[in-house]
Amino acid sequence: MDLKYALVHEWLTPKATGGSELVVQEILQHIDADLYALIDFESVNPESYLYQREIKTTFLQKFPQARNGVQKYLPFLPIAIEQLDINHYDVVLSSSHAVAKGVLTNPHQLHICYCHTPMRYAWDLTFDYLKGDRKGKGVQGMIARYILHRLRQWDVISANRVDYFIANSQHTAKRIWRCYRRPAKVIYPPVNIEKFEFQSQKEDFYLTISRLVSYKQICLIVKAFNKLKKPLIIIGGGSQLDEIRRLAEPHIQILGWQPHNIVKDYITKAKAFVYAACEDFGIALVEAQACGTPVIAYGKGGALETVKDIRVEPKNGTGLFFDLQQPEALVEAVRKFEQLQNQIDPENCRLQANKFSPAIFKQSYLQFIEDCYQEWKQPK
Repeated sequence: MDLKYALVHEWLTPKATGGSELVVQEILQHIDADLYALIDFESVNPESYLYQREIKTTFLQKFPQARNGVQKYLPFLPIAIEQLDINHYDVVLSSSHAVAKGVLTNPHQLHICYCHTPMRYAWDLTFDYLKGDRKGKGVQGMIARYILHRLRQWDVISANRVDYFIANSQHTAKRIWRCYRRPAKVIYPPVNIEKFEFQSQKEDFYLTISRLVSYKQICLIVKAFNKLKKPLIIIGGGSQLDEIRRLAEPHIQILGWQPHNIVKDYITKAKAFVYAACEDFGIALVEAQACGTPVIAYGKGGALETVKDIRVEPKNGTGLFFDLQQPEALVEAVRKFEQLQNQIDPENCRLQANKFSPAIFKQSYLQFIEDCYQEWKQPK
C-alpha cells in the first residue's frame, strides 16, 4: 500500500543551517513527503535544495522580520503549528526542536517525531533566556516567566500527540524522558563527512566554530586562551560577537561567519577543535574528527557519544574532555592535550566520524518507520 507522508519542521530560512535542517534534507532524499513549516524562505532561495518546492506555512510567514527567525514570536508558536491541516496523510513525520511535534493529528494517522531536543527555551535555557534579555526583569520578566510556564505545560501536552519518539543521542533520549516521560529510539543524525577532507598534518592553532550565543560558552574559551597565550581562531556569528571581540587578546582571531570552503580549510588544518557547550549531539565535533582533527570538549551531553577520551581509550582516542565549564578546566585540558597529542592517531578520528554517516542514518531511520508502522497498525 502506498502511504502519504507529511514532514513537519519548525522553520526553513537561509540562516537555519544546523543539524535539524540536515536531518530534514536527508529524510526528503529517501521519503516522498509533503513539507510543512511555521515559516519558509528557502523555497525562494536559488541556492537551497528546497528552491521552488511547495511548502505549506502558517500565519507567522507574514509577520514582520519573520525571515530573521520567529523565536521573537515565541508565545504564538504553539497556536501556529496547530493551524497546519495535515489530516489527509497516513504518516506524519516531525523534525522537532521546538513545536513541530505539536501538530494536530487524527487517530488514523501514525506520528513519528525525530526530536533534536525538548524545547530549550522552556526547559534547559529558561534561566539563561531570562538573564540574557532585558525582558527578563521587572514586570516584563514576570510576564516572560508566565509565558514560559504555560509553554512548558503545552510542550508536555503536545508530546502526547506523538506515537513514537526518535532522539538524536542518548543524552536527548534522557531529556525526553525527563520532560515527557516517553521512551525514545536513538538514531544519530547524518553527518556529511564526505564534505570534509582528511588531513593528518596539522598547523599550530586551535579552532572553534559556533553560533556566538551565551549557552555556547565561547567567552569561556576566549578567557582560557587569553591565559594560555596560544593561537585560537573563532568562526561564527551571533549576539555575543562584539563582546567576544572586546574580550579577546591579539593572539585570538575572530573571523565571524564564513562560507563552507573557508570553514573546511580551517577545520582540516587545526591542531584541535575546542568546544565548551553542552550539546544534545554536536555535529561540529564529528565534522572535525572527519578531518582527522582531535577534539577538546566539555564532557557532558552528546560529546560523550561522539568523542573518545585518549586517557580512557589510549588505543583509539580522538580527543579529551574537561569536566567543568570554567576557563581553568579548559586551560588544564589544553595543556594535557599538548602532552598527549602525539598519541592521538588522526585515522582513528576519521574512523570515529564514519559511525555517523548518512548511509547509517538512512538504514536506521527507514527501518524504524517500517517497524513502527507494522506495530501501530496491529489491532490493540
